[in-house]
Amino acid sequence: MKKKSQKIALLGVCTAIAMVLAYVEVQLPPLYAAVPGIKLGLPNIAIIFVLYRMGLPEAAAVSFVRILAVSLLFGNPMTFAYSVAGGLLSLAVMTLLKKLDFLSTVGVSVAGGVMHNVGQILMAMLLLGTAELGYYLIVLAVTGTISGIFIGLCGSFAIKRIKFKNV
Repeated sequence: MKKKSQKIALLGVCTAIAMVLAYVEVQLPPLYAAVPGIKLGLPNIAIIFVLYRMGLPEAAAVSFVRILAVSLLFGNPMTFAYSVAGGLLSLAVMTLLKKLDFLSTVGVSVAGGVMHNVGQILMAMLLLGTAELGYYLIVLAVTGTISGIFIGLCGSFAIKRIKFKNV
């Protein structure tokens, strides 16, 4: 029973950290004002950490709770739809690449960053009924790669430095 309580507490802390990082990201000025929607993806540091240290079910739970809470606090139903689409695709690809074990944490994060953008664009194409949005993926692939490197480095650092008993 104690171990389960510790696990729930750790997941709560990781979710809270992801939410704080999302709040920090909302407060930052746009990275490149000419291209809307570009973000660093700071909350994904927590998701990478949980995926590598605890596993997919826990990472999925933290990701979903974070997306729901952040959408309710700082967004709207569209924010939720785009975030869920990006989060699901990103987490699926990162999990697969992690299992294949041929990429570093940074490589897995880069793939996750790009796939998050792909998921969001696919959702936008579906909701808005326009395929031309696909051209936006060229820019988002570049920014997703850059932010994925940064997030992967931060996540890798956290994975190596933060120790806790197996829960």
